Amino acid sequence: MEKPINILEDGYRVAVKHLHRPLIKDENLLRKVEFIARNIQNRAVVRLLLANLLAKIHNPKLDVRKPYTEIGTKDSFSGRHYDEAYISGFISKHKLPCNPTTAFLTPALRNRNIVLTPKVNLVGRPPEIYQYVLDVFDLVHKKEADPKILLWETLRQLILYRDDSQARIKSLLKNLEKTGSVPLSSEGIFLLIKQHLECRGSSRLPVLIVAAAYKTIGVYIKERVLPLTSHTAADKQTRSLGDVQITVRSDSNVVTSYEMKMKKVTMDDVNIALQKLASYGKKIDNYIFITTEEINEEVQGYCKSLYEQTGGVEFVILDCLSFLRHFLHLFHRYRLQYIEEYQKLVLLEPDSSVNKPLKEAFLALRQAAESSE
Repeated sequence: MEKPINILEDGYRVAVKHLHRPLIKDENLLRKVEFIARNIQNRAVVRLLLANLLAKIHNPKLDVRKPYTEIGTKDSFSGRHYDEAYISGFISKHKLPCNPTTAFLTPALRNRNIVLTPKVNLVGRPPEIYQYVLDVFDLVHKKEADPKILLWETLRQLILYRDDSQARIKSLLKNLEKTGSVPLSSEGIFLLIKQHLECRGSSRLPVLIVAAAYKTIGVYIKERVLPLTSHTAADKQTRSLGDVQITVRSDSNVVTSYEMKMKKVTMDDVNIALQKLASYGKKIDNYIFITTEEINEEVQGYCKSLYEQTGGVEFVILDCLSFLRHFLHLFHRYRLQYIEEYQKLVLLEPDSSVNKPLKEAFLALRQAAESSE
């Protein structure tokens, strides 16, 4: 029996050799595989497809529709095991555009113990992607589609998607080098990032806005930002106080914690922060909420009242754009370093946090801003 990792690596080599033409002849099936592999909105389902196909190729006696051991039949298997044990390392090694975590913990697939037939409603977005993957599994089960060729074609589509995206970003970066010599003003940078925040899927950007600020001036104020945690991970999982954590450069204890909200900050949000602070067990200086919505004065007043109660911890709610604008003007001479740090963070983020179109949008917006300046 061939090892799963060898199946994947052999498939990758086949896909690379056939990038110029599809490996699936059936146009309808090819369309579905392409949709699954290249869908911007959902990068998890392609991992489901890869894991189940890998299991079927590894052990032909398995039923590709039964990726849950709870089903209890001899032909069922752990899709999550194949996903985490083999797919994770493989996609990381080849930088394939998939979710960084297993598909089997997404809402549509976790806590399931059913056979994945075309009649199952997995309840996810977009609905077509789930229907298509169930259709593919059904064809494999009926022996109307070869799982090995399906795996090869899925890898081929991922490689093409990866290379196309990388080529566009390289082109945009090259175009930035050709823009005018007049540097962006503080207001110009502010408007550029404001436009970026207005793009779809921008919930990770406030974290990067604050992190870039500390990466820019941290050496001067002798503070540093700790490595950012995953966008989808809960604070309980990461044991972090907030989305951005600041320490003094000579210590590892958090002195300032930032929590980002793409909504109004509520009393409940503040009380949860108090609970996290209590369990953290160490004194910090500031717990700062950054919001993209209007600030509720009553909640802000509640935050102010907590200083004595917490023994000297400052709680405050700041508007994201106001924070950005004030920072850029306060550290005007470092504004160009700031935009470079922000761009670096945007491009380094996993696609699951900042997708390719959002990365490309920033580079295009920056090029337009610098050209107009």
